Amino acid sequence: MPLFGNSFSPKKTPPRKWASLSNLHLLDRSTRETELGLEYGTPTMNLAGQSLKFENGQWVSESGSFLGDRRELQRLRKRNQQLEEENNLLRLKVDILLDMLSETTAESHLMEKELEELKQHSRKKK
Repeated sequence: MPLFGNSFSPKKTPPRKWASLSNLHLLDRSTRETELGLEYGTPTMNLAGQSLKFENGQWVSESGSFLGDRRELQRLRKRNQQLEEENNLLRLKVDILLDMLSETTAESHLMEKELEELKQHSRKKK
């Protein structure tokens, strides 16, 4: 017999009944759609004043300004290409500057080493 007793003894939970008493899960999809009216249609959204709908795996503009969108897209792609080229040029310049800096640093260390050797050599002569 334990000293303090066993005060925690949870009751057994009763077995669960059916999760749903509805027979809708037994119906096929087309029957459910006609019974419950599940005609969703295509998903749509309004983003920055422009209405878009989801068709064939892509978001398509519902408004008639599709040519304007295409021109804007072409302009943005051209600007993106220009920025990528500029970014590549700047990376090249940074690489060249780093190479020049490491070369100058190496030369500086060599000169300092030679200067120390010359100082030591001149002290030995005296």
